[in-house]
Amino acid sequence: MGLAIQQEEFTPKEHERFVQRLAESLEALRALLRRPGFGVGPTTMGAELEVYLVDRAGYPLPVNQLVLAQSKDERLTLELNRFNMEMNVRPSLLAGRPFTALRAEFEDVLKELGRAAATQGARVAAIGILPTLRQADLGKGALTQQARYRALNAAIRKRRNGPFQVAIAGDDALNLAWDDVTLEGANTSLQFHLRVAPEDFAHVYNAAQLATAPVLAAAGNSPLFLGKRLWEETRVALFQQATDDRGEGGDEVAHLHPRVTFGHGWVREGVHELFSEAVALYPPLLPVVGDESPMEVVAAGGVPGLGELRLHQSTVWSWN
Repeated sequence: MGLAIQQEEFTPKEHERFVQRLAESLEALRALLRRPGFGVGPTTMGAELEVYLVDRAGYPLPVNQLVLAQSKDERLTLELNRFNMEMNVRPSLLAGRPFTALRAEFEDVLKELGRAAATQGARVAAIGILPTLRQADLGKGALTQQARYRALNAAIRKRRNGPFQVAIAGDDALNLAWDDVTLEGANTSLQFHLRVAPEDFAHVYNAAQLATAPVLAAAGNSPLFLGKRLWEETRVALFQQATDDRGEGGDEVAHLHPRVTFGHGWVREGVHELFSEAVALYPPLLPVVGDESPMEVVAAGGVPGLGELRLHQSTVWSWN
């Protein structure tokens, strides 16, 4: 996600400094990608799995911080809502039997999370949207109490200047006005991270875009939300609407882009295009500026952390 968040409100000057640092970061990234040998090496794969914590009856149990405190496993972390957690497995080589290794890694970390959860009377449920989720499980009290999530919620709400409107029609119809981003926490997912050489990035990314539609058609697993029978893959519509910062209708927002998207076209050169697109299309939400000067690090032959660029990208939710 980039830099740590310790504050919840930001000044116009902080926004201005952050925009400047984003421009410098893009320049540094472009220079890195031109550096001979940068990013070259064996192809590796990692993954992250988001899960629910539930009680004996299968209802959400908001104890993620208490559960995390019971484990020292660095693969475990918190998520947006208090009944969510995330597991990040260690990257491994794509060669050989990568999915066998990935399964073993997931089973290991799930065992540890299950042990920690049991100390709080919780079980682990890996599912797209928990069918037993109720409106009472969501709302302001469901937000994980960390500055990052409070700041993100406040920033999106400020830009939107009104409640989030969720309208999804399937076998049933859901029409809901909501005052915070906790509806997004109803979505959990399994995400794969593929590391490829810079010169291969555009082709691999475009292949992933091509594969998305048949994968969604085959793997849809979230037909129920708040007791309503909606889309086979309700997360697509719910995620986009639950984090939409564009405000209420009208011509003034018609040209803006949702922060949840399948993208805006094919990649022609490489990853720099996607970062540049995110900077150009989306105003910063969390303008925290670190001490590192990316261009100074590049000039010295090092590799900058690009914390601001990563932080900004963490507020733009691309499906690929």
